[in-house]
Amino acid sequence: MHDSSHYYCETGDDLSEHLKSRLAVADILKKGTFATTFLRAAVIIGAGGASFEMILALVKYLPVMITPRWVSTRCQPIAVDDVISYRAGCLTDERTSGRTFDIGGPEVLTYREMMERLARIQGKKLYILTVPVLTPKLSSYWVGFITPVPASVSMPLIEGLKNEVVCRDNAIRDIIPLQLKPYDEAVRCALKG
Repeated sequence: MHDSSHYYCETGDDLSEHLKSRLAVADILKKGTFATTFLRAAVIIGAGGASFEMILALVKYLPVMITPRWVSTRCQPIAVDDVISYRAGCLTDERTSGRTFDIGGPEVLTYREMMERLARIQGKKLYILTVPVLTPKLSSYWVGFITPVPASVSMPLIEGLKNEVVCRDNAIRDIIPLQLKPYDEAVRCALKG
């Protein structure tokens, strides 16, 4: 079990533009006259989701990858079904009103681990070599070339991979108790979808 007090979720001075924009939107919405509940997730595992489709395409088309250090960045992927369950739960439980919650699945994984496990589920072999000279900016170009995700979406996502996005607290689990799907199960559901 990981002690989430040592992690951060979308905070700090060195955030990517993508994560900064997410926080800016939240700040704008907080100024409204109604109580807004924010659910902050890292990678959502579901068919059609940009992050998942990028990982899926990389595993499908690149059995050998030369990657930058971002493959060692940790995040807390969550199944799309669990995101939907949290959203529905927030609509029916007033204790969530006007609050911000970090939501994540039951596992903290690196991007490397996510790609390796996805490859294993698909019965593929995957070789990943990490090099220190490949920047997220350079990575975003070849990811944009390999994956079906538009560059306007994939480039900000890749540049944000330098930031660890893991739940700082699990308060929502006490309010809306779910049996969260492990990563492998979430991937299998997404592949069917």
